[in-house]
Amino acid sequence: MAITPEALRAAFAGLTPGVEPGLPCITEIVDEPVPPEIRERLLTGRRPAAVLIPILQPATNAPLRLLLTQRTAHLRDHAGQISFPGGGLNPGEGAMAGALREAHEEIGLDPSKVDLFGQMPQYHTGTGFSVSPMIGFVETPCDLVPDPGEVADIFDVPLDFILDPRNMRQETRFYRGAWRSFLAVPWSGRYIWGATAGMLAQLSRIVNAAN
Repeated sequence: MAITPEALRAAFAGLTPGVEPGLPCITEIVDEPVPPEIRERLLTGRRPAAVLIPILQPATNAPLRLLLTQRTAHLRDHAGQISFPGGGLNPGEGAMAGALREAHEEIGLDPSKVDLFGQMPQYHTGTGFSVSPMIGFVETPCDLVPDPGEVADIFDVPLDFILDPRNMRQETRFYRGAWRSFLAVPWSGRYIWGATAGMLAQLSRIVNAAN
């Protein structure tokens, strides 16, 4: 069944943007050995962060699509991975403001083009971030310009496919000195995995539970 804007709004009807949902947070399992810089971050406290989950509807009654980015290969955290626009929060900054600011800085998305309608439970990454995922519709057309220092590519995927649990799988990979388990959602030559896939699985559960 196709996911509609009405179905998405209904799934988040009780969750007001900027207010922490009354649901348990999601914490990734950290496989040993943990890289020293990540172990230090986990011991000293997770860094607060926020991401924007941008939903596109190219035309009336057209299937919804999800906007994603591919990070540049030189970044310290999650280099080269597919992700949502987002990053660490500034001191005193809320999740809603941070997600919109990061999306503007990373891909040039005008905050006035975003209609935020939901916030998922915090997602604790294995790399030491406490991420607040904000979800919103993006008015189209919109001009997007990647920040070459952070974003190698901007693309979109069909929301129905990416939130179908049948397209999600548990995999293992030798990464940073050990075999590590993670969730993955491959699509058309793209490999969506790690925290991004974990948040997509979280979104899938919220949407499917409401239908």
